[in-house]
Amino acid sequence: MTIAIMGYPVWRPRRLSYLALASCLFLPPAMSQDDAVSKFISYYQNAYAQGRDLVPEPQAALDTSSIATQLTLKTVKPVSALTGSAFLDSNSAVIKLAGVQGCLSTEMVQFMGNQVSCVMVSLAGLASSLDLAKADAGDAFPCHFVGQNPGSPTVRFAECFFTQDDMVQSLSETMIRKGFAFAARDRAGKPIFPEYAKAEDDARRSKAGIWVNSYFTHPYGERYRTNPSTN
Repeated sequence: MTIAIMGYPVWRPRRLSYLALASCLFLPPAMSQDDAVSKFISYYQNAYAQGRDLVPEPQAALDTSSIATQLTLKTVKPVSALTGSAFLDSNSAVIKLAGVQGCLSTEMVQFMGNQVSCVMVSLAGLASSLDLAKADAGDAFPCHFVGQNPGSPTVRFAECFFTQDDMVQSLSETMIRKGFAFAARDRAGKPIFPEYAKAEDDARRSKAGIWVNSYFTHPYGERYRTNPSTN
């Protein structure tokens, strides 16, 4: 199958029901996993629920241009979401999505008519997006790796893809368009993938997901005051 990553047709995902997403808002460790894996998952999820992302940033520049010039897809089988932008795979590696930034604010926001913390929207959003992505190919999907940090646990940076209705979808862009997270930016504030920044603008204009709440400050999801002297 020929895969066109940049410039492929955009699939507009149908809105998830609140009950489907709410089932992910409290993420107990899977009892079938061994204790060490369950504790690892819980450790990262609990820290993220408090607004702390334990997955480190890349220690070297990511080779994001290779997606367009030398695409190499490898099958990944996810085990569990760890943060709003990283998950554990079946090889015990942490996979960090290079193109998406999960919310880091613990502030309560409106989401599908309910009050939930912004970080939990991103965490649950990645969990539900992983389920969507792996449904088409036997609990797995392809990823292109653009970097890796040394040390333990192994942290690999990637962009991952799946097919829906015979169309290639970006996992990162899907999350951004649903309003689960933000487009990742570098330290200068420049979007790593301009296409994802446009997807974020579209989500903001359509008030998708967390964007139903006004006055967000990128990328943390913290709302700023319209009038600091009176609010």
